[in-house]
Amino acid sequence: MAPVEIDGEFGYIDKTGETVIRDDFESALTFSEGLAPVEIGGKWGYIDKTGKYTINPQFLWAFPFSEGMARIEIGNKYGYIDKTGKIVINPQFDWTLTVFSEALASIWMGSRYGYMNRRGRYVIDPRLGLAGAFSEGLACVKIDGKYGYIDKTGRYVVNPQFVYAFGFSESLARVNIDGKWGYIDKTGKFVINPQFDLAGDFSEGLAHVKVGSKWGYIDRTGKYVINPQFDWAWGGFSDGLASVEVGGKLGYIDKQGKYIWEPTK
Repeated sequence: MAPVEIDGEFGYIDKTGETVIRDDFESALTFSEGLAPVEIGGKWGYIDKTGKYTINPQFLWAFPFSEGMARIEIGNKYGYIDKTGKIVINPQFDWTLTVFSEALASIWMGSRYGYMNRRGRYVIDPRLGLAGAFSEGLACVKIDGKYGYIDKTGRYVVNPQFVYAFGFSESLARVNIDGKWGYIDKTGKFVINPQFDLAGDFSEGLAHVKVGSKWGYIDRTGKYVINPQFDWAWGGFSDGLASVEVGGKLGYIDKQGKYIWEPTK
């Protein structure tokens, strides 16, 4: 299911574009692990796929679940809850950059990022300028102005060399060098040469990329599957759908580029 705005309020549609959950949500995020964060009355809680609250609205901010834990904000501090709503890591961090991924999450302490485990203990000391989520055994990190990739011991696998970089998804990672985006494998070798003005992660075999002023979708060889035609692409495919924008209006397309939810306000 995907969140959409309906008459100024948020609800959810299914793959066919039919509205399956409609309520007076002020904001709504995507479902993850069966639950979705929603905002009502200025507070965030979680609903299941029937629209029933499983965790009542009570947080200043809430994020999707990952590996059974979700990041929440209480009193301007960040911590983590489980799916019952129980706090498992007390709100104590100024900021947590990532969800738990592969049992680790990056946190901000003082002036540097490091990584903690599910018990809230450091496994990689705060020494990094930026620290992304672990995916497929590696994490994208920044030090001395350049991005590279470390393993779970904190050892560099791909040395810092990129202007910008993101985590691995489906064995490829998007990186920026000399102002253009391309995709590398886990050795740091380019699989799709830098050629795009912007680029997103691979998801369900496709990635959204921008050339000039338009967005389209490519496969893992770099070939266009959906030609650049959208003013904006709001993310990769999930459950066979992707959110796109044309003329200031949002819609959902399938993997052939066909609209299943026509662009609306």
